[in-house]
Amino acid sequence: MNNDDIRTLILEAIQSVAPEITEADIAPDEDLRDTCDLDSMDFLNLLAALKKSCGVNIPEVDYQRVRTFTAMVDYLNDHLA
Repeated sequence: MNNDDIRTLILEAIQSVAPEITEADIAPDEDLRDTCDLDSMDFLNLLAALKKSCGVNIPEVDYQRVRTFTAMVDYLNDHLA
């Protein structure tokens, strides 16, 4: 899976939680919770959607490592390899 595939997976997961969000709304290096106006439940639902779509479980200890869109792409890229 390449970076474009991962970006698409993440965007689809975000849109499953916040359907009004488009890729243009996401600042790649800003906190996703702020950029996409996600509360803590929305963030957990986002992580659950990612696990369902690609099989990667992101444990609570790694939440700080996936706060931005770019960081989440990097994290998934590392864990899908």
